[in-house]
Amino acid sequence: MANTYELISSYAATGNVATISFTSIPATFTDLNLVLSLRYNNNDTGSTNVAFNNTTANYTGKAIRGSGSSAISFNITTNNIGGNTTGTSGSQTANTFASSSLYIPNYASANYKSVSVDFVQEANFTAAFMGLYAALWSDTAAISSIYITTDTSQSFVQYSTAYLYGIKNS
Repeated sequence: MANTYELISSYAATGNVATISFTSIPATFTDLNLVLSLRYNNNDTGSTNVAFNNTTANYTGKAIRGSGSSAISFNITTNNIGGNTTGTSGSQTANTFASSSLYIPNYASANYKSVSVDFVQEANFTAAFMGLYAALWSDTAAISSIYITTDTSQSFVQYSTAYLYGIKNS
């Protein structure tokens, strides 16, 4: 990893948790990279939600997503940035986790925040999703906190992890 990456904080679930949060994010970096490895506790399908500053407004984007049998593209207008960042459900291949990376340039600026997301599920069947999307949070506030939840009544299981890196432009 480049010297410009610095781990700001990490989280590893020791049991089922409903929310993973990073608060008091320092404004000393140029960009942020949020790296997730997640699995849900039950068999429901759903998505992982990522909200900035605990705000549920002004998120839009364009996604492309595919499985082993089809691909689609669609617009995203949702109450969070991670509306299609997926986890692996309890009904999918045992002991596997979905991986996601969210890259957030200029997170502390007074401009709207763009985000690029890539994700992939690990599963031994054709309905596992992978995808990319570009998103925008139309807010001028600096990102000082990030909240990660599911869009259903699920929890993240033990060994789910989240790493928040700061990237300096140097």
